[in-house]
Amino acid sequence: MRMRKKPNLVPRVERCAELLEPAPEERRGRWLADFPGFSALHLELGCGKGRFTVSMAEADPRVLFVAVERVLDAMVVAMERAKEAGLANVRFLDFDAAGCESVFAPGEVDRLYINFPDPWRKSRQFKRRLTAPSFLKIYEHILKPEGEIWFKTDNRPLFDWSVEQFEAEGWTLTQVTHDLPDADAGAMTDYEAKFRAQGVPINRLVARKSR
Repeated sequence: MRMRKKPNLVPRVERCAELLEPAPEERRGRWLADFPGFSALHLELGCGKGRFTVSMAEADPRVLFVAVERVLDAMVVAMERAKEAGLANVRFLDFDAAGCESVFAPGEVDRLYINFPDPWRKSRQFKRRLTAPSFLKIYEHILKPEGEIWFKTDNRPLFDWSVEQFEAEGWTLTQVTHDLPDADAGAMTDYEAKFRAQGVPINRLVARKSR
């Protein structure tokens, strides 16, 4: 379902402009140097309205969080949340995940989050899934040795398919579950909060770069 256009989108984005990276390619290989004082770089693909982003950034101010979102109508809400929280360790990119290698140098990212991505249900669309082999190769390049991907989804077919792709590409999987307990949920997206309230099981895994 397409998100309705937010009213006054442009001025709202402008009010949060200090959190938006207009030329992220210029930061390639320099993220932690350009933002001194942070010990690690974490990347979130598809941050949506930013509930997870803000929760994680608040929980660990030592980490620089870079949140990517293609839908500006959603990202403006995330930016507003981050600004209201007074966070100094979040940057936003209006960007497509397929271009990550132009923004992050090899081995620059410590951890990558993929939360409730579009499942692209038709078989001809599988290559667009954020856990497709072409994307996993990108992540392998930009993650540090032993870097991790944390993946959550409510979609069991997508999760099972993703497990197959990770294993085929040589990733080491841990914490694989088809029903993540509430006690282990940690920071949640708006989608996860809604699904949990409805009793929908949440699938989760951690994939570690192993080659």
